[in-house]
Amino acid sequence: MIRKTMTVLAMGLSLAAASASVASAQSAAAKAAVDAGKAAGTVGEQADGYLGIVAGGDAALRASVAEINTGRAAVYKDIAAKTGVTPEAAGQATAKQLYARVAPGQYWKPLEGGWVKK
Repeated sequence: MIRKTMTVLAMGLSLAAASASVASAQSAAAKAAVDAGKAAGTVGEQADGYLGIVAGGDAALRASVAEINTGRAAVYKDIAAKTGVTPEAAGQATAKQLYARVAPGQYWKPLEGGWVKK
């Protein structure tokens, strides 16, 4: 019981750090492109902790999404190594924090289902 509690606490602390790490795992240009894509309804957050293309998007936008997702994957792998969870679980837990930041009118994709406008 104590070990499980400590693991959950460690994961919580790692996830708090993950929010900052996710933000730093991207270039300014990629962030700007993705932020514009989110505002336009072209890019959205997914429940697995990654960005996705809602519809359309040119090659540059897709490259920006891929760049940020690569950085997020590295962060989730690091969290998993530190906390003993899978990278998928770390991504999903971080996604819950990211969902809170999805602005009204932007898109979110649950694990089971299609894109939903918040």
